[in-house]
Amino acid sequence: MNCDRVVALGFFDGVHLGHGALLNRARERADELGCLAAALTFDPHPDELVYGVKMPLINTLADRQWLMTKLYFMDEVLILKFDQEFMHMPWREFVVDFLVGKLRAVHLVCGHDYTFGYKGMGNVKRLQALCAELGVGCDVIEKVENAGGVISSTRIRKLLKEGDLETANQLLGHQHFFSGTVVHGKKLGRLLGFPTANMTLPDGMLEMAHGVYATEIVLSDRSRYMAVTNVGRRPTVNGGQDVTVESWLLDFKGDLYGRILQVEFCKYLRPEKKFDTVDELIAAIRHDGETARAYFEARGQQSDQPLL
Repeated sequence: MNCDRVVALGFFDGVHLGHGALLNRARERADELGCLAAALTFDPHPDELVYGVKMPLINTLADRQWLMTKLYFMDEVLILKFDQEFMHMPWREFVVDFLVGKLRAVHLVCGHDYTFGYKGMGNVKRLQALCAELGVGCDVIEKVENAGGVISSTRIRKLLKEGDLETANQLLGHQHFFSGTVVHGKKLGRLLGFPTANMTLPDGMLEMAHGVYATEIVLSDRSRYMAVTNVGRRPTVNGGQDVTVESWLLDFKGDLYGRILQVEFCKYLRPEKKFDTVDELIAAIRHDGETARAYFEARGQQSDQPLL
């Protein structure tokens, strides 16, 4: 097999439609050249080391890999550890020694604002000139926009924090989701008559708007179930402590403890609320279930028809 690569360059948080334009071009070039299509991403986010700022991410690293492979058919997702050594690597060395020398890149694809190398000294113009010198192909993808402006990870993070899930999903080109393992909770949902699968937000992941969502839960066998998911601190019964993610699968019976689930967020139903009594909470959960079911029926989405 030809081990030469077309390499898509970026961080790809969210793997949104802007990234999609870049990844699609990489796939096309790889098919033309008969080589591998690879996406190069980093762990952790460069800003954490460069600026000392913790960057809340739309995806976990594993989910980012899964999206690029599943939706954009990358043969490989290469993970480069962003450490002090790499942060201080000169931009020419990154291209010549690492991309071309080590990865055997014969073609590169990047976005219009891509920067790289020590202190961000590498830019698109320098990359194009160096690629021409080395005989390596180079495509630069212009910004991808919609009516609201440039599609970017920063913009999508803001939308998710504000609870504008509909717009965020449009810009992502898929339903926002995360994967995690079901853990034992306090079993309060079961006591209330609504058994839930309890999960914690993966470390470093963006804390989206607290509230109740219509979601789809995908099991490891890719079976799908309509669900109501609460993201927040359960103020009525938990005293406003740690953030939890609790999903009530509407048509599922069985034990999910220890299993890995994919939670896809479809519609924001309402903000989280502290109820005066447990009976009010039970009535609200029951109404949330009815609302979610009506939403899925109106959308015509059956639980065995995947969107992702």
